[in-house]
Amino acid sequence: MEAISPWALPLLALGCLMAGLEYGGMGHEVQVEHIKAYVTRCPVDAGKAVIVIQDIFGWQLPNTRYMADLISGNGYTTIVPDFFVGQEPWSPTGDWSTFPEWLKTRNARKINKEFDAVLRYLKQQCHAQKIGVVGFCWGGIAVHHVMMTYPELRAGVSVYGIVKDSEDIYSLKNPTLFIFAENDAVIPLEQVSLLTQKLKEHCKVEYQIKTFSGQTHGFVHRKREDCLPADKPYIDEARRNLIEWLNKYI
Repeated sequence: MEAISPWALPLLALGCLMAGLEYGGMGHEVQVEHIKAYVTRCPVDAGKAVIVIQDIFGWQLPNTRYMADLISGNGYTTIVPDFFVGQEPWSPTGDWSTFPEWLKTRNARKINKEFDAVLRYLKQQCHAQKIGVVGFCWGGIAVHHVMMTYPELRAGVSVYGIVKDSEDIYSLKNPTLFIFAENDAVIPLEQVSLLTQKLKEHCKVEYQIKTFSGQTHGFVHRKREDCLPADKPYIDEARRNLIEWLNKYI
């Protein structure tokens, strides 16, 4: 039997979650300089915004837009930019043997040009004064990166994402929450332990690392929780933690 990429394993559980998933979204698509983005404006504008960074399935994934709308409903303008800049996202039906090569063309740590454009848009067009960031999977890696790069970000939430290709994984500029899954085939617990150790030794800002028992990669931004009812309490808790972190620091 051909070996399955660890990135593919979450999809085996996501089959029923994605099948027939229809979510149109509460926001609208806009052009932000050289990239497209999905924006949801909060009815009560408090000058707060959250950048939501996509996973490997791209900025149009209904699950990610669902999470952006959920965050927006808690008092934030949210934006989901196309950080692949028009390149095709990964397809659930793709040939996983080609995934490593595909991933090389989409480096989650080389998004500064796009991130700068999004920051300008939020400040100039949405009048955002306080900005945070949330990302899932590939986007979680990007969050880890930008939270070590942009001091102006008030808070970050990295959801099953972690910078692996650097010794410097601890110099966070502002409060960051990391959410992991115990049974994540993409991020072994050894890497979570290393991050925990490095942050404990070196980090000078607030941070928190939470690992949810029994959960797998992708659990937080599933929309159809009823596919796996036993997981719903963990999904609800993780989402609550995410919102509470943003509310505390933005």
